Amino acid sequence: MTLPGTGADRTFQVDLRGLVDLLSHHLYSSPRVYLRELLQNAVDALTARHTLEPGAPAGSFGIRLYADGTLVRVEDDGVGLTEADVHTFLATIGRSSKRAEKIAEQRGDFIGQFGIGLLSCFLVADEIHVLSRSARTPDAPAVEWRGRGDGSYTVRSLPASARPRPGTTVTLTPRADAGEWTRPAQVHALARHFGSLLRHPVTFSDTTGGGAGAPVNPEAAPWERTYPTPGARSRALAAYGEEVFGFAPLDTIELDLPAVGLRGIACVLPEAVPAGRRHGHRVHVKGMLLSEQAGEILPEWAFFVRCVVDAESLRPTASRESLYEDDTLAAVRDALAERLRAWIARAAASDPELLGRFLQVHHLAVKSLAVHDDEILRMLLPWLPFETTDGHCTLDEFSRTHRTVLVTASVEEFRQVAAIASAAGLGVVNGGYTYDRQLVHRLPEIRPEVAVADLDPATLTAHLDPVDRETELAAAAYLAQARDALAVFDCDVALRAFQPASAPALLVDSREARHERTRSQLAREQEGGVWGDILGALRQEAPRAQLILNQLNPLVRTAVAIDEPELARTSAEALYGQAALLSRRPLRPAESSLINRSFLDLLAHALRKDS
Repeated sequence: MTLPGTGADRTFQVDLRGLVDLLSHHLYSSPRVYLRELLQNAVDALTARHTLEPGAPAGSFGIRLYADGTLVRVEDDGVGLTEADVHTFLATIGRSSKRAEKIAEQRGDFIGQFGIGLLSCFLVADEIHVLSRSARTPDAPAVEWRGRGDGSYTVRSLPASARPRPGTTVTLTPRADAGEWTRPAQVHALARHFGSLLRHPVTFSDTTGGGAGAPVNPEAAPWERTYPTPGARSRALAAYGEEVFGFAPLDTIELDLPAVGLRGIACVLPEAVPAGRRHGHRVHVKGMLLSEQAGEILPEWAFFVRCVVDAESLRPTASRESLYEDDTLAAVRDALAERLRAWIARAAASDPELLGRFLQVHHLAVKSLAVHDDEILRMLLPWLPFETTDGHCTLDEFSRTHRTVLVTASVEEFRQVAAIASAAGLGVVNGGYTYDRQLVHRLPEIRPEVAVADLDPATLTAHLDPVDRETELAAAAYLAQARDALAVFDCDVALRAFQPASAPALLVDSREARHERTRSQLAREQEGGVWGDILGALRQEAPRAQLILNQLNPLVRTAVAIDEPELARTSAEALYGQAALLSRRPLRPAESSLINRSFLDLLAHALRKDS
């Protein structure tokens, strides 16, 4: 029997071609999502069927997929649809957001929405055929809906014999250009990709002639299974992490948040990654794969793990390819962060070998966490590696030798002073790397007997031995010529004695001092103008750089005895250039020019002398 008016062609009350363009270019990342949408509809139908028949044995209802190259079919034993349901679901397309939110609230146990999910199939199909029979009314007729890519559709009521059992069958007639997504091997791969953790049995067959088909999700999620020993469980979770992410985890962390029905694992990466790089995490909602790039589920500092989780109460966005940022997601993120902190704490307390391997790889991630987390700071700061004048070592090791720890403000400053400071017995930590200076200054909170101070030029030069009066007087003329030659760089010159003797000179200069000199120079150039008044009000005595010559170095002892003015100037410029190169800071154009000129002048002098 055909209900009045139901057999005639109708047209969607939307521009279907425009809607498909919107779905493919703005909502979904790939046409492959059509199969996920069909699986979601089937899972939601099974959920409703179990609600209707709670006494039905587990696994008695399932999903069957078929594909033979000419069609794709998804069949479920779900609650089914009436003709009124079909019109209602299609009528939701294009309705207001308030309407969508109301439907979502009513369908909180379900993954998606039938109407928009079904129309996503037009990304790969010319025609969609739906045959359904409702389980809510035992003698309900079957209903057929047939939609076409031109925007027309028909709805017919059919005898119950057209579908003897309740449920829904969706059959797609693929477009010629959609073979990449609809051939049997690809359909099977997509079913495994999206549905491997579904709680309902799903099978696949490459023929439409019936048969049981091969199981798509033969086992429950690995964290849902039981194992004979904890070791067997740990190995199984690690193997699953390697299968999903393609690397053998350094360790796996079980995640369990009963309040939102979330379970899964976090896999600790075996290699370091750049700070702040947010990995995509694999998130399932009610067993269905939602996203492989859900970086928002963990805080930014947790870039040393990748997660695979399944949750009941997380809210997908409209595309169902990411998570909606709401209070629930924020609470989940905080709770998962606490699980990661707890894992670090357990490793620190009971597995020093694992902790050592973890810190060797991921010390930067832990440093970023320790800056804001006092518990992690107290627990791990002494064990974190730093670059020091004693080499790369932990602060615990370093503070045993140096009760006063000096820390530089930049990598450049550390490299300027490392060799001399080490020879002078000073304990200096490179504070130029991300988080390091902040953390070193907090060391007294953990080791009250240790003092921490910033290293400044005065601290270093105070540990360099002065030369005797006679040596100072003998070098006075040379030092005066050197100061004159280097005045263009706002650089003073001094003579000291320090180890190692192989170092001819030390250039003591900071980035802040250079910036201040540049600002003062700009003020001088603008003198008399508006900028001169502004910069003049800000001007202060610009700190000068200092070239400290090493009296213990044979080359310096020879240089300070030079009585030829031009040669003395050239040697002072060469010593400055060599010290600037050793500092490893970027050279200004004038400094690069000075290094080239002084080298050529010294070479010319040597050639003239030999001739």
